[in-house]
Amino acid sequence: MRKWILPEAIEDILPAEAARIEALRRRVLDHFASRGYRLVQPPLVEHLESLLTGTGRDLELQTFKVVDPLSGRMLGVRADTTPQVARIDAHLLNEPGVTRLCYAGSVLRTTPAGPGCTREVVQIGAELFGEPGIAGDREVVGLVLSSLAEAGLGALHLDLGHVGVYRALAAGAGLAGTAEDLDLSAALRAKDAPAVHELTSRLPAAWRDALRALPGLYGPAREVLDEARARLPDTPAIANALSALDAIAAGTAGAVDALHVDLADLTGYHYQNGAIFSVFTSGQTRALGNGGRYDGIGKAFGRARPATGFTLDLRHLADVTSDTARTA
Repeated sequence: MRKWILPEAIEDILPAEAARIEALRRRVLDHFASRGYRLVQPPLVEHLESLLTGTGRDLELQTFKVVDPLSGRMLGVRADTTPQVARIDAHLLNEPGVTRLCYAGSVLRTTPAGPGCTREVVQIGAELFGEPGIAGDREVVGLVLSSLAEAGLGALHLDLGHVGVYRALAAGAGLAGTAEDLDLSAALRAKDAPAVHELTSRLPAAWRDALRALPGLYGPAREVLDEARARLPDTPAIANALSALDAIAAGTAGAVDALHVDLADLTGYHYQNGAIFSVFTSGQTRALGNGGRYDGIGKAFGRARPATGFTLDLRHLADVTSDTARTA
């Protein structure tokens, strides 16, 4: 093997692309700063237990692990920056009230997100701590949309979800925290209706029917929310989740070309606990960015705080803006 060949799904970034990425990084960070978000720069590696605190198994499988020759302890190369920013908020800053932080830097993952994707992702994102209400979710969704507009993208499509709907159904059915919960949540993420049907076959009818309805509760926001209220149990948790999605949707008026709700979207299910979202642009099947609420992630660092935020893939964003400019 030639010594200069890079590992699979790891690539150099050459001058033209590097210039586009850097220009976008500066523009988006300046936009964050104009909205009161302060820049932090977490380290590339941390003690593994700190890096994975509160994130669930999904991130652990994506994390490269090495032994620190100085201490003998296990280290992780970050696969996502959000847990690090939560640690900074909870343990180092420890500020009263609302804290707004942002970041930009590379993360490394054991496997690529899909065909043609790199394992070294250039992330840029923002996190809002200390705001428990719907105002925080609306602020963060508004920020991701305005940031993409600042980057030169229009024709934005926003997909909304809420993991609280599935959590409420799983708890009502007695599945929460069981092996069946893991299997069912995975089947819902994959929209594998036959698997969902099989995994719910022994549940009481009300919970079984509601869980089986989730894969079909996807489409234009207003229609899906109305259908969800008609088909799902009228519990406080589900009603609150649907009301939150209503409020977020109302706050995006005029900022997106398409607005969908997907109640089977359980991205980040193991650590997110509220509204979640993904943003696309016309002609692209891969999301530009993802985010959502993950309250309490700082608990292990001594301060459980309300938290919500988002991450953009800066390299993908640079490719899309370049394509858009060429076809304009």
